[in-house]
Amino acid sequence: MNRTRREFLLTVGSVSATLAWPHRLAVSAEKESRRQHIVTLSFDDGFAKSSRRIARIYEKFNLSACLNVIATGHHADYAAPGAYIAGSPKGDFVLWNELKQRGHEVMPHSYRHANLKEMPFEEAVDLIRRCLDVFGEQLKGFDPKKAIYNFAYNASTPQLEKWLTARVRAFRTGGAAINRWPHPKQVKLTCTSFGPANCERAIDREIERLLALKEGWLIFNTHGLDKEGWGPIRATYLERLLARLTAIESVDVLPAGAALAKYVDAKKPEEEAPASSAG
Repeated sequence: MNRTRREFLLTVGSVSATLAWPHRLAVSAEKESRRQHIVTLSFDDGFAKSSRRIARIYEKFNLSACLNVIATGHHADYAAPGAYIAGSPKGDFVLWNELKQRGHEVMPHSYRHANLKEMPFEEAVDLIRRCLDVFGEQLKGFDPKKAIYNFAYNASTPQLEKWLTARVRAFRTGGAAINRWPHPKQVKLTCTSFGPANCERAIDREIERLLALKEGWLIFNTHGLDKEGWGPIRATYLERLLARLTAIESVDVLPAGAALAKYVDAKKPEEEAPASSAG
């Protein structure tokens, strides 16, 4: 059993041990070079209460949350497709702009949370366009070329994926929980989830799998805190989990877009620059 996996297993469920560990306020260049595992908890649907609390918890550890929101979820006439989405108020773009300004990642999670696999291609494309248009109009600094489009229900089709590839930085859909380390050609991101009950044990299992690998990128799709959303987690669990993860040197806790920006896009100018010839 490797060191990082052993560290995680020794601390799962241990409140006292977790709270005794120091928070990672700064990371040295040497530690940064040892990053081998990325953990992205992808919080969907844009529940207002949960999103505010998620942001506060991430900020305790100098981290950015990954928030994926329904473009029209806050509208008075919004008709949610299911009880888990309908049960709690959604945030509006005043909140999303505030959280983005505070350093959190806010990305599109459909126009109205429709399952795009269940409709004609043209109708699905129209809903994606409308979603991206809303974000372009209402989320300050939004650039689709840097955005991650998060499919509702993690339901996509090869045709929609091909269409989206030229329009966004990447998209997230269903599939394997653990992705390859970020690389230049990476556009399709896959994730897993668990519900409708509490998904904490499922998250712990996936993190254990990740830490058993030499390297990898885990994207776990969760939703709200406590009783909000499908497959929720407790706020207390999230805080303990982040304490554990930030104490493991090989782990980087990042939103999906930030992971691509840090490990791929930030390196492109160097990689693409022509080598200088000896004079």
